[in-house]
Amino acid sequence: MLSRPANSVLIVNPRSGGGKADRFDLVAECRARSIDPIIFESGSDLTSLATAAVRAGADALGMAGGDGSQAAVAAVASEHDLPYVCVPAGTRNHFALDLGIDHNDVVGALDAFGNGHERRIDLGRVNGRAFVNNVAMGLYGAIVQSPAYREHKVRTVIEVMQELVGPEAEPFDLRFVGPDGRAHSTAVLVLVSNNRYAVDPRPEHGTRGDLDEGVLGVIAVTGPPPGGLAEWTTPTFLLDSATTVALGIDGERVAMQGPLVFESVPRALRVLVPARRSFRGRPLLPPRPARGPSATPGGEP
Repeated sequence: MLSRPANSVLIVNPRSGGGKADRFDLVAECRARSIDPIIFESGSDLTSLATAAVRAGADALGMAGGDGSQAAVAAVASEHDLPYVCVPAGTRNHFALDLGIDHNDVVGALDAFGNGHERRIDLGRVNGRAFVNNVAMGLYGAIVQSPAYREHKVRTVIEVMQELVGPEAEPFDLRFVGPDGRAHSTAVLVLVSNNRYAVDPRPEHGTRGDLDEGVLGVIAVTGPPPGGLAEWTTPTFLLDSATTVALGIDGERVAMQGPLVFESVPRALRVLVPARRSFRGRPLLPPRPARGPSATPGGEP
């Protein structure tokens, strides 16, 4: 158990999760706990807000919003080695689930500021930008780029998929070295995650371990499974392309020029969770053996 931070700040996105912050009266709940709420307004910059809060004396930072927002504020907390609190006020709240936080108890997550249990976890980075969950490229990266994705996710996936994987579709220019040492120049999908996913279809459970293994999980689909599917872990990963790459970074739309340098930053973030909750993700499955030789660049460490 840690002593209570003296100057806790929670940045609140009132639009996340269909307005969860307002439904749970999160601003008033913060003030009742002597937590300073900062409202994220449209057009504001989360990194700037969090940095300004630190300069004003904040000794603990938190974010009430979706996973993309969590990553931005967590990166500032990591930079200043401050404890961080994730409040699950987004839609899917994957990061909160993997931290063992009850995603249905939005207000209860605030208790971490007062009686939080601290652990250090990893962050992922791509070309210097932090992510807490994953970065998707190829099919899913292109889908997330669609302006209709946020409001009509399922319909958008169906419509865009027909364009992207049909017989007339152009392959994605995604170049990387697989776990067997073979170079690939195209892929349908590449997913790079902060620690490895153990895929679980039940959304009430987390899908990673304790997020402190110091590795990235990589899933690449280069053709029909099983032969076109590879999964492995590595501390770093390099992907290049001659075109601008559409990425979904923790569900946020981003475009970057290659090469893309991914890295795991071990134990970079001090996370606080309510003491009454266990800090856990689902136990990881035994690592799947990589296809081909294992001692190759970019393969299993």
